[in-house]
Amino acid sequence: MDKIIRATAAEGSVKMAVLTARDTVQAAREIHGLSPTACAALGRALCAASLLGQAMKEEKATLTIRINGGGPIGSVVAVSDCDGYVRGYTENPGLNLPLRADGKLNVGAAVGREGTFTVSRDIGLKEPYIGSVALVSGEIAEDLTRYLTESEQVPSACALGVLVDTDRSIKAAGGFLVQLMPGAPAELIDRLEENIFLMDQLTTILDEDGPEAVFAQVLKGMEYHLVGEYPIGYRCPCSRSRVEEAIACFETTELQQMIDGGEDIRAACEFCGKEYVFSPSELQRILDGHGKN
Repeated sequence: MDKIIRATAAEGSVKMAVLTARDTVQAAREIHGLSPTACAALGRALCAASLLGQAMKEEKATLTIRINGGGPIGSVVAVSDCDGYVRGYTENPGLNLPLRADGKLNVGAAVGREGTFTVSRDIGLKEPYIGSVALVSGEIAEDLTRYLTESEQVPSACALGVLVDTDRSIKAAGGFLVQLMPGAPAELIDRLEENIFLMDQLTTILDEDGPEAVFAQVLKGMEYHLVGEYPIGYRCPCSRSRVEEAIACFETTELQQMIDGGEDIRAACEFCGKEYVFSPSELQRILDGHGKN
């Protein structure tokens, strides 16, 4: 089961979350027909969004990560609700690039480095809170770390990973996020940096030992306590009524042109691929109610 596990360490000076998301990323791969490179890019973004989204306290809050780096994959978008359930897409899901020299998927080249990493938090106010930083590498984890440190001023360390098997199925996926609370002793930073530098590859730990083993390596030498475990997954809240509401926002002339065309209009959800069909008579009903609300 995909989940987020949260813990505290060093008498509350350190907060850490570990996410395992193999099934979640596998669902995204199947929905969008993702290549290995695109799967790694979107999968990392989904993991990042889930880690941040599940930490929100406001009911019905949503968090959106948009990565626009100017690379051939185009925009990468990941959305999380307050429970950590996610959905997302990328503009070029079939993009596949040669492996890097170290044998890893070349996410940075796919995403690009000339652009921004943007986080939007919608907590039910009139306008969402939006923060944005320049991309560091396009590898996503480093970019998330920079965002948290610069935009939200929370010293953080993050790792994200997607391991694609030879048959293109997802063997492992997940991530971790470590954050220092105000007043944390300076020596904790050095200890955490050393532990993270010496730890095994994240996806190897998740695949072979499970998410609990990530805590043991990152927080080595510290006393820590698990404080919660939360299920997550790929979930899209789209519905026919939501699509109808979107169509109702079209200009009257646009709706009339659709009706005059005499053919069904098909609209597909960009997050889950589900298709909704509206007949000319249904469009007429929408047009008749145009502006009444």
